[in-house]
Amino acid sequence: MRLLLVEDDDRVAAALSAVLARHGFEVTHVRSGAEALDELLVGGQEGPGFAVVLLDLGLPDQDGFEVCGRIRRTSSTPVIMVTARADVRSRIHGLNLGADDYVVKPYDMGELLARIHAVSRRTGGEDAPVAGERASTAQRPDGAGTLRLGAVTIELATRQVSVDGAVVPLTRKEFDLLALLAQRPGVVFRREQIISEVWRTSWEGTGRTLEVHVASLRSKLQRPALIETVRGVGYRMAAQGD
Repeated sequence: MRLLLVEDDDRVAAALSAVLARHGFEVTHVRSGAEALDELLVGGQEGPGFAVVLLDLGLPDQDGFEVCGRIRRTSSTPVIMVTARADVRSRIHGLNLGADDYVVKPYDMGELLARIHAVSRRTGGEDAPVAGERASTAQRPDGAGTLRLGAVTIELATRQVSVDGAVVPLTRKEFDLLALLAQRPGVVFRREQIISEVWRTSWEGTGRTLEVHVASLRSKLQRPALIETVRGVGYRMAAQGD
């Protein structure tokens, strides 16, 4: 995923870029609002496919609020404001200008990563698998909220899972994990992202819990190949359900 980082403090930008790169992001760093707009807009057209803009508000040439407003008038790229301004009025103003999220410094890195993924999903930035991943062949939820992956059927409304018509009892977290992966087969979910969305906590100390739940799902569904491990990254639902 390509990110545009707008931050005038080179030390902050270098540290953040290094962490983001370790999590698989391709980061372009600019130091001013003018540079950000140049990156996003090329010849009046939307620029080269940034999934998210991380925008500091204290920029040397113009206020970040002004930059956000100009981005929103000309581009649909999601914007997350990352700033030390913690007052409610600033938060409201930023969101009213069209920011998709607002994160106050100092922040937890796990939370920032989760917010990046959440914003990207809401705006469709993560809909397509990354290079090398297979396109999904599973059915999307129908009007009743049903997912089908081969012989596995997931009823989102009733939280019921069946295999070849036989109901398979799952715990609450097992169902949440399965539903998360099943809604975008073929797309890799990072471990940190899964922990944040299913357990609503940070990654520290929960890695073994995730592994246990994945193993339990594979066993209960009797489909060990349904959930694939992507070594060093996370998990994905097999594009072919059976």
